[in-house]
Amino acid sequence: MALLRIRPSRADIEIAEQISDRTSPEVERIAEALTWGADEHVMCALAAGWWFYCRRRSPRHRADSNHILLTTVAVTLLPHFLKSIFDQRRPDRLTVRGHLHGVPFSGKPLDAFPSGHAIHVGALASAATVLPPAKRNLVWSIGAGLVLTRIVLLAHWTSDVIAGLANGAVVERLLRRWTGFGLLRRE
Repeated sequence: MALLRIRPSRADIEIAEQISDRTSPEVERIAEALTWGADEHVMCALAAGWWFYCRRRSPRHRADSNHILLTTVAVTLLPHFLKSIFDQRRPDRLTVRGHLHGVPFSGKPLDAFPSGHAIHVGALASAATVLPPAKRNLVWSIGAGLVLTRIVLLAHWTSDVIAGLANGAVVERLLRRWTGFGLLRRE
């Protein structure tokens, strides 16, 4: 049992009820497939692959890949630590109607807060701020779609996803101070 129990807000409950009423097995299957894009295992593998690829590239590419790998590892560990402090029941455990409409069960019942997927997306969205606008907006759009799958699947309350995005962005910005990420682009 964790130290603190978090209750969902009224807005969280209303959003989850609307999804529960309106979803379908097809929507849930699509969301289940898409949500893998922000899974910690997938993100770590991609970051490690990018890091290896950049070993023979320019110093800037190597430094950037160091930052991305370090950030990915940090935001992979953070939700596990936070979930040991906070308990919050997942919305999928509180609906019968949603399961009749195709909502699957996600993870451990009391691990709703915060969304680990959203922490990853928040960190990468923050890192994307150094990209040219077209690439940055593409990263942000894909990230938004990925975190919305966590809400559609009723794996997390909306506030869990927002908190995850914010935590990921804060971690990336703090690590930026240490790695110097983004500084070369401003000079």
